[in-house]
Amino acid sequence: MKINNHSSTCDILIRHFPNCRRILGDITWDGILAALGKPSPESFIQFLDVSGPDPKEQLKDIVPYIYDLACVEQAIFKLSNKEASDLSPRESVFVNPDLMLVPVSWKHLPDSMTGYGNKPRQKPEPEEGYVLIWRDPITCHLMCRDATDDDLLALKLVVEEIDFETAARRGKTSRAKILAVFHHAVNEGILINPRPLIRRNPELFTDAPGFASYLVSDSFTLQWHITQACDLHCRHCYDRSSRHSIPFSKALEILDDFFAFTLAAHVRGHISFTGGNPLLYPDFENLYYEASQRGFSLAILGNPAQKESIARLQEIQPLTHYQISLEGLEEYNDYIRGMGHFKKSLGFLDILREQDVYSMVMLTLNRDNMNQVLPLAEILREKTDSFTFNRLAMVGEGAALTLPAPEDYRRFLQKFVRAAASNPVLRMKDNLINIVKQETGQDLFGGCTGFGCGAAFNFVALLPDGEVHACRKFPSYIGSINENSLDEIYTSARAKQYRDGTTACKGCSLSPVCRGCQAVAYGMGLNVFTDRDPFCFYDNRPSGASSRPESNEIKSRHS
Repeated sequence: MKINNHSSTCDILIRHFPNCRRILGDITWDGILAALGKPSPESFIQFLDVSGPDPKEQLKDIVPYIYDLACVEQAIFKLSNKEASDLSPRESVFVNPDLMLVPVSWKHLPDSMTGYGNKPRQKPEPEEGYVLIWRDPITCHLMCRDATDDDLLALKLVVEEIDFETAARRGKTSRAKILAVFHHAVNEGILINPRPLIRRNPELFTDAPGFASYLVSDSFTLQWHITQACDLHCRHCYDRSSRHSIPFSKALEILDDFFAFTLAAHVRGHISFTGGNPLLYPDFENLYYEASQRGFSLAILGNPAQKESIARLQEIQPLTHYQISLEGLEEYNDYIRGMGHFKKSLGFLDILREQDVYSMVMLTLNRDNMNQVLPLAEILREKTDSFTFNRLAMVGEGAALTLPAPEDYRRFLQKFVRAAASNPVLRMKDNLINIVKQETGQDLFGGCTGFGCGAAFNFVALLPDGEVHACRKFPSYIGSINENSLDEIYTSARAKQYRDGTTACKGCSLSPVCRGCQAVAYGMGLNVFTDRDPFCFYDNRPSGASSRPESNEIKSRHS
């Protein structure tokens, strides 16, 4: 059969330039092909170049941006027919090797094309710039859009190896801005960042199918107890010691150290300011501002505050959330936290909603308030965004209170999970809730920190005097920020010991999202490195794991 070469060439050009074909229309398109004689993609683009030696003024009048559009479509065609590059992360950040940067004299060209998103078509407008074309590292889909100044800055940072502090100084801006530009480019797949280094010990999770996402964290939280000063004196406080707060100048050094730590670990940094009452730290608003300038997301775990204080913080940088505590219904809560605290807290939740701050309420669960959790949840249904609980750690003044019997606690968790199905403010936190979910065939969740017990894993607690602990709820010293960097503390053998948790949970199928609570085990007089959470009721626990203490054994530990 004889092949029609002209028809074949026409089909090739249509595959290369479908949007040019659509925009030019049949008559102009056929006229160009006839003028070319033996058309090819290269001769087609050359013909459209109205700035060349033989300008086609009539074409320029019809579609002035057609040359730039053809260049973009040709680049898309080449990339779509190119073998995909290896886009897997490396040891350092690199530019997506499948990225193409096409210089253009018109903006909105990608928006005028079909097949690239669901945006309504925009008419191209004259403006010098670039079009980005790249292959998404995750989906492998081709992406195409106008390059922004931020895109070009992100590429410049990597290509010229400019550190964030230098870039911020040159651009007379904050490290937060530079960091945001960088992370946006990574999220887009324009830059490929190394894998996060906040990872679980692979030796402990050799058989954890389906749990891969719980073994690596892309963020790290510094729970910063900036002051011991507090306007309350709660009956379950785990530390009323007179630790002196570090000076503001040292606090700035810590912010820089944390910034360096998160960059080296390839994670995003979050700071939860707490105390005591963090707002009582003399330079708190200045410290909050400095933290915002380094690109950290920020939250407060504190007491009810004045509306004006919250408004000022929101102007600096919106809080990710503000957490307060309630210990039960009004009578019991005020017994624990002081007269009038309950009503004041409910009023403060209204302030947070008015200021558009995500509010969280935390309860420290013990034997006396366990049955008040669900009734309190009904009161909070329309008052807060989130309500959950931690079990009491019998540490400090909390040792005077009592935990419930394990059997009673198990029944409570079952009720809690059922109630959460109909009350939107109830949130899952205690790791042992995963046992109930497993028993009832529900999807598991991330537990206390999104990764089971997160002690010295995706967070550490920094105390006012510079001590660093794996978890604030019990003595778990891993170093001092006055003596070592956060990286040195985090990678220390002591931190690793807390991070790995108890050997009693090794091999448990729920271990990636559980491992119990070290603070509860410590408060019960157990060894957090060898004993499991005394409240664990998982029937499929590893063989050889220590048995769960009976209720009378737990009661005897309280006496």
